[in-house]
Amino acid sequence: MMTKRLALLSGLLMMVVTVVRAQWDVQFSDYTALKSFYNPAVSGTDGMLSVQAAYSMQMVGYDDAPQTMYVAADMPVYFLGPRHGAGVSFFNDNVGIFSTTKISLQYACNVKIGRKGRLGIGVQGGLMTEKIDPSGMKLEMSNDPAFPSSAQDGDCVDLGAGLYYYHPKMWLGISGQHLLEPTIEIGETNEVSISRMYYLMGGCNIKVKNSLFTLQPSFLVQSDFTSWREDIQCKALYEYDGKSFYGGLGYSPSTSVAFLAGGIFHGICVGYSYQMYTEGVGMLNGSHELVVGYKTDLDLFKKGRNRHKSVRWL
Repeated sequence: MMTKRLALLSGLLMMVVTVVRAQWDVQFSDYTALKSFYNPAVSGTDGMLSVQAAYSMQMVGYDDAPQTMYVAADMPVYFLGPRHGAGVSFFNDNVGIFSTTKISLQYACNVKIGRKGRLGIGVQGGLMTEKIDPSGMKLEMSNDPAFPSSAQDGDCVDLGAGLYYYHPKMWLGISGQHLLEPTIEIGETNEVSISRMYYLMGGCNIKVKNSLFTLQPSFLVQSDFTSWREDIQCKALYEYDGKSFYGGLGYSPSTSVAFLAGGIFHGICVGYSYQMYTEGVGMLNGSHELVVGYKTDLDLFKKGRNRHKSVRWL
C-alpha cells in the first residue's frame, strides 16, 4: 500500500521533467485580507499604513507538503499632486525539494473617483528565485537526470500590474502576474516556465439593518486562460464597543470549502482559516492558514498626524 509520503513524491515526480510549467500561484483562503498579494494597485489606496503576514500549511498530514509564508507592508505617499502608494513584500513557498522565494516592490498612483471612491493603477517588480535541493531524498535511480545531484537554483525578474477601485461600501480589482512569462533555468537540465496569471476580485459591505452585523460577500477568479479557479466567500462581521469579530465560509467549485474566523484586538487583526478539499485529498488533510495584520491612519497633512487608530478591515 502506498504511503502518504510516496503518494506525494509520485506527484512531484510527474511534475519534475525537463520543463515544468506552473499553472497556479499559491491560493490563500482569506484572500480579502491579502489583496495586495494579488494586485499591486491596492498599495496605499485606503490612505493607511498596512502591515500583513500570513502562514499557510497545505495538505496537512503529508510529508513534504506545501508551506507558504508571506509578509507585506504598504503605505500612501504624497507628492506631485495625486496620492501615491508604495509597498514591499516577501514570499516563500516550499514544496518537497522545491523552494520559491520572491521579493517585490509595488507602486500605485491613485486618484479620487466620486465623493468617496479611489482608483489605483499599480505595477510590481520583483526578483524570483527557484531552488531544488534533493538532499535527504531517496531515489530508485541515484543518477536520475531529472534531479540534480546537489542543491541548485536560478532566478529571474518578475513583473505584475493591476487596477483597483476602492469605496467604503465596495471594491473591485483586476490584475496580471508574471507578465513576462519568465523561464528560470536551474542547472543544466531543468527549467521552470511560469505562465501569466490573471485575477478578478471584488466584494462589498452590506450593513444588516437594526443590528451590529455587516455581511461581506466577495469573489476571486484566477486563470491563465487554460484553466480556471473560482472562489466565493462571505464573512459576517460583528462590531461592538470598539471590538470586531468575524466568521465566514468560502467555497471553490470542485476544489474546497473554507471556514474562517478572526477579530481585531487593540488594532491588531488576527484571522484563522481551514480549507477542506473536496476532491483528490482527504477531507482531514486540508490547509491551515494564519493571517496577522495591522492598519493605522497615516494622514501626513492633518493636525495630530500619524496618530494611531485601529480600523475595521474590509
